Amino acid sequence: MTRMEDPVSAELCFASARDLVRRIRARELSAREVTEAHLAQIERTNPQVNAIVTLLAEQALDQARAADEALMSAGYAGRLHGLPVAHKDTHETAGIRTTWGSPLLADNVPVRDELVIERMRAAGVITLGKTNVPEFAAGSHTFNPIFGATLNPYDPSRSAGGSSGGAAAALACGMHAVADGSDMGGSLRNPASFCNVVGLRPSPGRVPSWPALAAWATMSVQGPMARSVGDAALLLSVLAGPDPRSPIALETPGEVFTRPLERDMTGLRVAWSPDLGGLAPADREVVETLGSAVKVFADLGCVVEEDCPDLTGADEVFRTLRAWQFELALGMLPEAALKRSLVDNIEVGRALTGPDIGRAEVLHTRLFHQVREFFEQYDALLLPVSQVVPFDTGLEYPAEVAGRRMRDYLEWMASSYLISATGCPALSVPGGFTPGGLPVGLQIVGPHRADFAVLQIGHAFEQATHHAARHPALAV
Repeated sequence: MTRMEDPVSAELCFASARDLVRRIRARELSAREVTEAHLAQIERTNPQVNAIVTLLAEQALDQARAADEALMSAGYAGRLHGLPVAHKDTHETAGIRTTWGSPLLADNVPVRDELVIERMRAAGVITLGKTNVPEFAAGSHTFNPIFGATLNPYDPSRSAGGSSGGAAAALACGMHAVADGSDMGGSLRNPASFCNVVGLRPSPGRVPSWPALAAWATMSVQGPMARSVGDAALLLSVLAGPDPRSPIALETPGEVFTRPLERDMTGLRVAWSPDLGGLAPADREVVETLGSAVKVFADLGCVVEEDCPDLTGADEVFRTLRAWQFELALGMLPEAALKRSLVDNIEVGRALTGPDIGRAEVLHTRLFHQVREFFEQYDALLLPVSQVVPFDTGLEYPAEVAGRRMRDYLEWMASSYLISATGCPALSVPGGFTPGGLPVGLQIVGPHRADFAVLQIGHAFEQATHHAARHPALAV
């Protein structure tokens, strides 16, 4: 493969978001230069991975020109001023096609931005287009009938994960420096793991959602993705903060995430669980890769023990509330136009009774206290993001993990979705590579609403290992 010919473009496409914004604000770079470099990188690499499915090159250049003029005339720059970003194709973008990966919405053009897009645009991003997703964001493997599959930049024969698979693959390839993602059962963390980038599932309410059909629900959240923890924190500082349109929005302003991430790790109490007590068995390659990563925490001065919280009820909580939300959101759609696994989930939701949902809420409350008590002993929990390495793109999901037959297309993601049920913030950070060169993500989970502490721990690990500096060969 040919290497990127222009060293300036290469430097810009893999520079940190913080550095790019600083240099644009200081007028060392123009937003147009940065946008042109990223558009060139998209032209060169996107055909190999299919990450960006709607590209708005001329519109992006017009926005970049306007951003440069605004900076010259007003001297004011938002926190993401001039930064090119492609948005997830499940997030509503005014005037830009938003398909959810479904033929039913192939020509859907929203008239409004949803809240996360609103906030990113207000902070000064340049919109490049939209990134690929699975059909209605169901399943952690990005493929759909409109745009096909997104391929893994480290091995294009394998999955990029999902549902934020297009966002993650684009980050790994230098097509944009930060990305908006969303996560119910691992949709943000799993593609981050598969593509060697960073993804934070924030605490519910940390990033408010609007519009939302069930605004009090907490299982699905939106959050930042980036190539480094520091850049993820930068984006979170824009996405987080109260909003009167969300009844669960946390009052903490986003500015708190602009604070330095450095901290002394000495004496930090860390639990390591390779399989969540047998609830989420992981393949040998995953465990062995992360086993060496966990040693880094001891070297940083942490007290590391093998332990895990009591997650009794977590599987039932997640599956019940997920099925309920899928039926609520998609139950009116024609089943003939949906993939079989999605129809199955809707039918499970349709069969739920009031007592079923009530039982799930009781178990959810118990689970909160079980995990709260666990974090009275520990500052963080470490475990695999995904139980498998990136799998063949021709599969819908891995049918077997660590010798155990998976009962459906959800079970192979238990290491992520069981954590979703706890409501705790969870970070996927590059954790190393298998001998065959496939990325493996480390999941760092913190106590209730301890999002900043989780970012600090991830930053310390990242600085000690530098796994994120290993870019895919097709992108450099």
